[in-house]
Amino acid sequence: MTMRDLIPWGRNERSMVPSTMRGEEMSPFLTLHREMNRLFDDMVSRFETGMPSLLGRGGWPSIEAIETDKDVRVSAELPGMDEKDVEVLVDEDVLTIRGEKKAETEDKERRFSERTYGRFERVIPLPFAVEQDKIAASFRNGVLTVTLPKSAKAQEKAKRIPIHGKGKEKH
Repeated sequence: MTMRDLIPWGRNERSMVPSTMRGEEMSPFLTLHREMNRLFDDMVSRFETGMPSLLGRGGWPSIEAIETDKDVRVSAELPGMDEKDVEVLVDEDVLTIRGEKKAETEDKERRFSERTYGRFERVIPLPFAVEQDKIAASFRNGVLTVTLPKSAKAQEKAKRIPIHGKGKEKH
């Protein structure tokens, strides 16, 4: 048995259609059915991963949120940008980071690029109240960090409620 015999392509030299079926079982309708299923599976898998390929950039810039008892630090990767290119807004329970990354060369000179340019906006819901007058932002080495101190009420610890099992109920 040769390696070629293990590949699920048609045995006909001119055939470049994948085949796991033999002769009379191969039908254009079965092939169409299989291809439609594959297309839908591909489309659904994009929705499950946040649709990055359908939306183009899918969530650019990348962000990270770190929560402590006293605050939340939200960092955004913005390589090739300066603080003057970015705007940070807080409106009650929403943090908005927006800006624009401009191309370094004109389009007529560009032959190929995988870099991301253009306007962006990330809207991050805040699940708690913050001290708006104490919010701070810094920009270092292409990373924007916004520190949002929690309000006194948001810093209160949650009260643990005991759970009683069967036969140990208190009335």
